[in-house]
Amino acid sequence: MIRTIMMPVRGDGKAPNVLCFAAALARTHGAHIAAVHCRPRPEDLLPYGVPISKKLQEQILKNSAQVAEHEDMAVRKELISLAAELSLPVVDGPNGVGASVSFSDATGRQVDVIKRKGRLVDVIAVAKPDRDRNIGINTMQVALFNSGRPVLMCPPNAEAPEKLGTHVALAWNGSAESARALSQSLPVIHEAQNVSILTNGTDAGPGTTVDEVLHYLAAHDTKAQVVNFKATRNIGAALLAETSSIGADMLIMGAYGDSHERETLLGGNTQTVVDQSDIPILFSH
Repeated sequence: MIRTIMMPVRGDGKAPNVLCFAAALARTHGAHIAAVHCRPRPEDLLPYGVPISKKLQEQILKNSAQVAEHEDMAVRKELISLAAELSLPVVDGPNGVGASVSFSDATGRQVDVIKRKGRLVDVIAVAKPDRDRNIGINTMQVALFNSGRPVLMCPPNAEAPEKLGTHVALAWNGSAESARALSQSLPVIHEAQNVSILTNGTDAGPGTTVDEVLHYLAAHDTKAQVVNFKATRNIGAALLAETSSIGADMLIMGAYGDSHERETLLGGNTQTVVDQSDIPILFSH
């Protein structure tokens, strides 16, 4: 079951959209959203390799601390207001009585905060990376590669449903990544009203066929339907099209079977989904 959803935030304007999708998932599972504002350390904002006077250094540290405090207050105010609109109770922590949200702050780079606080939650919710503006790329990469947790990537400019995960699609090719995605997403799959397994007919041989996935899910008291699609090239785009075609509200898939750097430079199924998706994606690596 999903009980805690971590939502790392900072003053980049992405937080409200992520909270809407995190709230939709929280409603489905009666989960708690732990929104953590990541405040940079003032000393991290000092110019690197540039000699400056002690007085100027002290002034920069003071101003940086004031800016961080102002940003924290602004983000917290914005999210508390949105939580009220979403009918999300603001509490101190998980209380087990339904969807709720808490707000805290942590000092340090966002990637470091995720490493520290992201390993003992059930899902980490992040914004879809904006490669054009170079925003959110490291956040998602660290959440995937350094937390060991599934990562919900929330699309921008999309309206979140009241509940998320009512019809989920699982991308299956028999790989270790897709097996991990299946295992880590069982709480989501178990609560879904409809489960579809997307396959283009490829697997890793005996023990990894789509029929065996059906048997595995049946052992977990879950029924699923198989959806076959034809694609030999640009499988990522085909997965997104098929997910939309069947009306699923979330795609579950393994992430970066090849290295992140290789897929980013040369293209790959995961990177295609990251770049082109307009629906929530639950990634596992």
